[in-house]
Amino acid sequence: MKKVFFFLSIVLTCSTSFIYAQQSEIVLVIDAGHGGNDPGHETLINGHSDEKTLNLKIANYFGSYVSKYLTNVRVIYTRTSDKTVSLDDRVEIANTANANYFISIHCNGNSRRSVRGTETHVHSLSIKKSVSLANKIEKQFSQRANRHSRGVKDKEDLTHSLQVLKYTQMTGVLVECGFITNTKEAKYLNSTYGQEIIASAIFRAFRGFIQEQHPTMNFVKPISETTASMDSSRGSFAIQIMSSKTAVDVKSSSFKRLKMDVTRKKLNTTSTYKYIYTVGNYSSISAAKLELSKIQKRGFRDAIIVRQ
Repeated sequence: MKKVFFFLSIVLTCSTSFIYAQQSEIVLVIDAGHGGNDPGHETLINGHSDEKTLNLKIANYFGSYVSKYLTNVRVIYTRTSDKTVSLDDRVEIANTANANYFISIHCNGNSRRSVRGTETHVHSLSIKKSVSLANKIEKQFSQRANRHSRGVKDKEDLTHSLQVLKYTQMTGVLVECGFITNTKEAKYLNSTYGQEIIASAIFRAFRGFIQEQHPTMNFVKPISETTASMDSSRGSFAIQIMSSKTAVDVKSSSFKRLKMDVTRKKLNTTSTYKYIYTVGNYSSISAAKLELSKIQKRGFRDAIIVRQ
């Protein structure tokens, strides 16, 4: 009996070790829908892009945010250029990688040009994790991106299954970022600003979701090597809390929870974001680091240390 117990203990110990080893990293597959000889929904507006191009741009922004702000997440793309990738290949890429999460990026279309809004699709509303992620994405679209949300849909709403959701073996969603057949929404989706905000909303939803699903894992990226390479002993440093396209009043109520004075600086840049907002004045990175975690806990999770 003791031998059996000892054997089971070894098996359980090995199994537990294997589980923890698997949790050292999660794998996210980002799928930019269509591509190559498959344009997806085609634009009706001169100067605008077809769906395949918008999908790729938003997917790349989303992936860049994950790589920049998160650690212990490996990103795999089904395509990074304008090439044809079959639905079977997309499924195989995700399944072969043993991915934890699959997010497919699309834009919608409708013969009625008045139809607008975002949607996030799951294979079935009975798949709780996928539904949870989808709800978070739609909440961010509504609150972060100020978009009209049409809610979470499944195969019953479509009256057919989506292959990339039906056959992938992990938590997965397909995101419809808006209608390129709606003039106002198409203009937004064709702007760098719109693409960045949509991608940011998906990123924030994904970050919040994985933090809930993997509470023992650390996803907060440490100070980057670029920041660490700055004079680590002395200098003048601040904490950048956000950036914006248009000027935001530094006395805005959204900054009150910081309980610190906020400085706004206009950048000489061609980027969409023209203004940055900083707090503090520190003589060393170590001093700034002490405040950084406090500021992130006050809701500014993307805050970073910058040289003044």
